[in-house]
Amino acid sequence: MTGSPGAAPDRVLLTGGAGFIGSHLAEALLRRGAELAVLDDLNGYYDPALKRANLEAVRRAGDFEFVHGDICDAPLVEELMARFRPAAVFHLAARAGVRPSLEQPALYQRVNVEGTAVLLEAARRHGVERFVFASSSSVYGAASRVPFSEDDPVRAPISPYAASKIAGEALCHVYSHLYGMRIVCLRFFTVYGPRQRPDLAIRKFAQSIAAGRPIPVFGDGSTGRDYTYIGDIVAGILAAAEHDTAFDVFNLGNSSPVLLRDMIAALERVLGKPAEIDRQPLQPGDVPITYADISKARRLLGWAPQTSLETGIRRMAEWLGLLQG
Repeated sequence: MTGSPGAAPDRVLLTGGAGFIGSHLAEALLRRGAELAVLDDLNGYYDPALKRANLEAVRRAGDFEFVHGDICDAPLVEELMARFRPAAVFHLAARAGVRPSLEQPALYQRVNVEGTAVLLEAARRHGVERFVFASSSSVYGAASRVPFSEDDPVRAPISPYAASKIAGEALCHVYSHLYGMRIVCLRFFTVYGPRQRPDLAIRKFAQSIAAGRPIPVFGDGSTGRDYTYIGDIVAGILAAAEHDTAFDVFNLGNSSPVLLRDMIAALERVLGKPAEIDRQPLQPGDVPITYADISKARRLLGWAPQTSLETGIRRMAEWLGLLQG
């Protein structure tokens, strides 16, 4: 995707580039010399001012075109694709979060499924060479076997969000099969780091512990998550974009799940403060564990995570300004 030395930079359309993962990917693409357009609706799922701050951070890495718009707006997407003519589309835009999807299931299907269909169809019409789709470990549901492998069946999602991501992957397979589009789907596992969404556990817990506020813990702390640092995720996305395949699916995770109680203990060590726990019942839609089998990504992409949980938490705490001295 990077082209040969001296070649014109690739033209890349990135959806969701004002978000957490998207803004880090945008920076990496600009540093690689890509000509970049970012499409994002800056919706109010969390404070749009945080997304604008992300875009300002990206701007420091290089110039890019920003388009404020909805991926479900087919005329807008068509106009952008026709004018910008990207060689690659990185599709990260989505309504995110398992728990909010329980409250607004139709919205999640519209944005995550219809929006993906709009982008795939526009990409097909304009001869896009490569399409990268951001999926999620939630597609595995409450799987009884760990670690989760890309070959495992994904027929039993337990949230509307997970169902929308399964549908997105299915659409990607259809477009690859029917039209020969080169498409890769990436199942992200609990990504964290600087710019993490404010509703996600590590950021929310870190800020609460630092301020002396109680943290809500759902269940007894025995649920496990495969926390994966943002820098490792971006490296995996870029490696997957180079993968020569008609269609493929990859797990991108740390492959080392951490119990919720142990994640809290790591935060306490980094911050040097004890956590005050507010015990609450388990939430509908939450899975007991996420655990990525990354042997396929190791073998075919040459990718493996490099960042330990404590190192990643320290970097995030520094970004949040929570560390003294």
